[in-house]
Amino acid sequence: MAIIQAMNHFTALSDDLDATRKFYGEMLGLVEGPRPPFKFPGIWFYAGERPILHIISGRPLPADPAGVIDHMAFTARDLPATAAKLKERGIAYDLRRLAGGTQWQLFCRDPHGAMVELDFDGSEPAPPDHKAA
Repeated sequence: MAIIQAMNHFTALSDDLDATRKFYGEMLGLVEGPRPPFKFPGIWFYAGERPILHIISGRPLPADPAGVIDHMAFTARDLPATAAKLKERGIAYDLRRLAGGTQWQLFCRDPHGAMVELDFDGSEPAPPDHKAA
């Protein structure tokens, strides 16, 4: 039996909580929720009842924002609206089909350079301006 049962959360550093709040909250639809009374600033973002992304502020950012984590991936929905929001705000993204599958993968960077992957069901339509590779 595996010791690990599921992913609990990701933690990312931020030196601009407002930009981070807008990206993950307004852009990607995560909901800011309760957070323990830590002695340092931060945000906990929830998907449903689970706090899946913890943001910590007040610490220096590493020279390489990605560090040893290559990217964080989230299951998402409404690909056309998500792509439109990103485009509207000038956030570059790369959209492709999962190799050997039908699932959509959209890659973009958060305000601090961390790579974010959004996985959409393959039955969702592509954004109107998408050109298949």
